[in-house]
Amino acid sequence: QVQLVESGGGLVQAGGSLRLSCAASGIIFRINDMGWYRQAPGKQRELVADISSSGRPEYADSVKGRFTISRDNAKNTVYLQMNSLKPEDTAVYYCNADLLGLAVHGSHWGQGIQVTVSS
Repeated sequence: QVQLVESGGGLVQAGGSLRLSCAASGIIFRINDMGWYRQAPGKQRELVADISSSGRPEYADSVKGRFTISRDNAKNTVYLQMNSLKPEDTAVYYCNADLLGLAVHGSHWGQGIQVTVSS
């Protein structure tokens, strides 16, 4: 069974920084794209950032220049460095991975982690 486990969330003041991590565990043969999504109360889940297996990143316009996505393929881990945080970044952040594992394939989600930015 494959699991994605996020860590690093919490409460931070506006202008501060947080670093999220997401580690995939289980018998995994290949991970394609990995990404971070977020969902604020009353809003739909939205893509924050995505990174290909070769390391090519893509960002939502709202986080460009503030957030940086990276990955460590040897550790099956994706990171999201969040700087200059704003109250509107407050949301539950979800890790996603498109992967091929033992008896599993396709899109997998983490359980989500809360990020709260106070003004």
